[in-house]
Amino acid sequence: MNFFKIFLTFIFLIFASASISYADNHDQNLSEGAQEIANELQDDEEVPLNDPFAGNEGSTGSLDANISEEEQQDEMSLYNFKLAGLISGKDNSYISLVNAGGEVVTVTLGQYLGKIKLIDLRLTEAIFQKEDKKYMIIDFNNVIREADEY
Repeated sequence: MNFFKIFLTFIFLIFASASISYADNHDQNLSEGAQEIANELQDDEEVPLNDPFAGNEGSTGSLDANISEEEQQDEMSLYNFKLAGLISGKDNSYISLVNAGGEVVTVTLGQYLGKIKLIDLRLTEAIFQKEDKKYMIIDFNNVIREADEY
């Protein structure tokens, strides 16, 4: 029994000592040209000003210059959402909208999103009706257009 303990300890020490690495010795054998390339790769790369992982949190996306200030400030304005999904069935139809914070809002036909009402769906767009009987149409490219009829 003691033989096996000693043998296993000896094997463990051999493998442990073989795994020691010397990190500072890796570029001593490089030629001058290879050394220059290695130095270029080690230089810090420039970081973009915007965070690519933040999504659309900081951008105004589809907000146009001709949109009223009240519409821009309204949290439930269609201009603050992107069309994420569309499900149309025999009995019910739904759309999913995502705001800049990543929250998903699901709206069914006839339901209001703020002051506008979802009235129809097409294959690639959703149609809302405003209080003044005009229509707002949003598609998957986040293009929102207003129309008198659809």
